[in-house]
Amino acid sequence: MVIYAKDPVKFIPALAEALKKMEEFEVPEWATLVKSGVSRERPPVSDDFWYTRAASILRQLYIHGVVGVGKLRTRYGSRKNRGGRASKFRKSGGKMIRVILQQAEAAGLVEKVSRLQHGRRLSSKGRELLDSIEVETKKDLDYKEISTKPMEIINENNPELEIDKSSESKTEDKNNGK
Repeated sequence: MVIYAKDPVKFIPALAEALKKMEEFEVPEWATLVKSGVSRERPPVSDDFWYTRAASILRQLYIHGVVGVGKLRTRYGSRKNRGGRASKFRKSGGKMIRVILQQAEAAGLVEKVSRLQHGRRLSSKGRELLDSIEVETKKDLDYKEISTKPMEIINENNPELEIDKSSESKTEDKNNGK
């Protein structure tokens, strides 16, 4: 089953449970004391935060291919509440992400890439682990139909999806009449 069809709300905790069983993934002592970014007010309170974040990072690597720490910092960043001033987006901290990637590298799930792109990607062992996690699929998603048919065929089968061409010609007539 393709990872896009797996429900991430159920997939990430299931993968986090699998990561807990691996001895390479260990929560550092400092992880319970630090915030995950400057936009946060307090450190994470969940006991499983480290494994949940690691599972989420591995899922992002599966989806996006080669990803670096900077891109993941942007992905996990959030809005900083600045009091009376307007809120601004701030990136997440990079230390947690970097250590999680290093742990995944030690486990053989991730490998560094330094040729055309720079960053990390899932190894074949990492892909096998993510593919082995079985969860429910997303509701109302027929992934095989969407991925195998070109958009023109889908539009022919569903006339509601087609754009109303008569309204387009009316707007063109109005623009030409000016």
